[in-house]
Amino acid sequence: MTTFMVPAVNVADLKETTLLNMAIFGLFVAITMVIVVKASKNNKTAADYYAAGRSFTGSQNGTAIAGDYLSAASFLGITGAIAINGYDGFMYSIGFLVAWLVALLLVAELLRNTGKFTMADVLSFRLKQRPVRIAAAISTLVVCFFYLLAQMAGAGTLISLLLGISDWGGQALVIIVVGALMIMYVLIGGMKGTTWVQIIKAVLLIAGAAVMTLWVLAIYGFNLSSLLGGAVEASGNQNLLNPGLQYGKTETSKIDFMSLALALVLGTAALPHVLMRFYTVPTAKEARKSVVWSIWLIGLFYLFTLVLGFGAAALVGADTIKSAPGGVNSAAPLLAFHLGGPLLLGFISAVAFATILAVVAGLTITAAASFAHDIYASVIAKGKADAATEVKVARRTVVVIGLLAIIGGIFANGQNVAFLVALAFAVAASANLPTIVYSLYWRKFTTQGAIWSMYGGLGSAILLIALSPVVSGAKTSMIPGANFAIFPLSNPGIVSIPLAFFLGWLGSVLDKRLEDTTKQAEMEVRSLTGVGAEKATDH
Repeated sequence: MTTFMVPAVNVADLKETTLLNMAIFGLFVAITMVIVVKASKNNKTAADYYAAGRSFTGSQNGTAIAGDYLSAASFLGITGAIAINGYDGFMYSIGFLVAWLVALLLVAELLRNTGKFTMADVLSFRLKQRPVRIAAAISTLVVCFFYLLAQMAGAGTLISLLLGISDWGGQALVIIVVGALMIMYVLIGGMKGTTWVQIIKAVLLIAGAAVMTLWVLAIYGFNLSSLLGGAVEASGNQNLLNPGLQYGKTETSKIDFMSLALALVLGTAALPHVLMRFYTVPTAKEARKSVVWSIWLIGLFYLFTLVLGFGAAALVGADTIKSAPGGVNSAAPLLAFHLGGPLLLGFISAVAFATILAVVAGLTITAAASFAHDIYASVIAKGKADAATEVKVARRTVVVIGLLAIIGGIFANGQNVAFLVALAFAVAASANLPTIVYSLYWRKFTTQGAIWSMYGGLGSAILLIALSPVVSGAKTSMIPGANFAIFPLSNPGIVSIPLAFFLGWLGSVLDKRLEDTTKQAEMEVRSLTGVGAEKATDH
C-alpha cells in the first residue's frame, strides 16, 4: 500500500478559515443571483414561472434533476452515514439510485404527456377536480415541508461547522439567512432561475466530489481494499464492512431497514419537486432523456460517496466526526479540510451550501406552484384566475413557505439529514405514488379511491412518524425528554405504503359513482402516445 501522511484534523483549526469560507459563499451567491436576475426577465406567463417556458433540453433538465436530487442528504448525510455505519450507511446510496428506475419505467414519460404544471394536473385529469386537487396540493405541501426540514437542518450543520458556531442561537441565525436567500431566488427567478442554479450546483458538486474521491484513492495507491482496511483500522470496529452495524441487530431494526428501503425505492417517483421538473422540457421524449441523463450523473456521484464515506472514516475518524459541530453531517467538510486545507474546505463547503440553496429553491417553487395552481386557481377561483394573478399568489406563497421552513429547520437542527429525507420519501411514497400509479394504469380507479389513498397514506405516515422513536423515546429523538413512541419503527413506509395502495383499491371498488369513460380513454391515449399533450400545456 502506497500512502503519504496528511496532517490530522483539528476542529478548532476550522475557525481560522471563517473569512475565506464566507468570501467563497459570497462569491457563489453573487454569481448565482446575477444568473437568476437575468433568467427572471423572461418570466411573463405562468408557464414561464412554473415550468421555465418548457425551454430546457433533456440533458440540461437531467443535470438540473441531479442538482435537485443530490441534496444535502446525499452529500453530508450519506457520507457521514457511511463513515459511522459503514455498509449500512451505503444502503442509502443504493436505495436513492435504484429509485430512479421506478421513476424512469413507471412515471416520467406518462406524467409529461398528461400534466401541465403540477402532479395534481395528472391526478385530476379524469377524476373530479376539486377534491383531488385539494388532496394533491396538501400532500405536495407536506412532502415539500418534510424535505425542506432536512435541507435547512443541513444548512445549520454546515455553516456552523465552518464558522465554528456551536450555540443554538448562532445556528438558528444561519438557518434564517439561508431561508431568506432561498425566498429571494424563487421570488426573482422562478423555475428558470432555479433550474440554472441547480445545473451550476450539480456540475460543481460532482466535480468537487470527483476531486476528493481521486485524492482519497491516491492516498491509498488507488487500492479500494487498502482504503476499506484503513477505515476498519481507524474506526476500531471490525464490523464496519459487514451488514448490521445500524440495522439488523434486532428483529425490529431488520424490519426498519426493509421499511427504509421501500420508502427510498418508491419515494423518488412520487416526490413533487422531482415530478415537476418533467414539465420544463418540451416533449415526453426529452423527459425520458432527462431521467436517463440524471441516472448516470447520480449513479456516478453515489459511487463517489462510497469512497468519501470510508475515506472520512479512515482519515478523519469516527470520534472526530461525532464530536464536531453538526456531528455525523460534518464528515464530508472535515475530510475536505483534512485533504486540502482551508481552500478545499471552502470550495467543498460552498458547493454544499449551493446544494442546499438549489434544493430548497426547487422545493419552494414546487410548493408555491401547487398552492397557487391547484388550490387558488383551480379551487378558489374555479379556473377563472388569469396567469398574472396566479403567479402573484405563487410569489406570496413562497414567502409563507420560506418562513415555515425557517422555523421548522431551527427545530430539526442537529438531526441526520439523510434520515430526515428518508422520512420525506416515506410520506411521498405513501401519499402520492399509489394514486399516480392507479391514475395512469388502472381504468377503474375513481375519485373516492384517490381521496382515500392520498389522505390515508399521508395521515398514516405522519401519525406513525409522530409516534415513532424519531420524535420521542430515544437519545437522538427530536424531543429527547418525552416518550410517547408506541410505533417501534423509525420509518413508516412498510406500513403506510401498502395501506395507501389498499385504500386506493378499496375506495374505488366501493365507489358507486361512475367516472367519465371518455376522459379515461383520452388520458390513456395521451399518456402513451403524447397526442394532445402539447395543446394542453399553453397557459
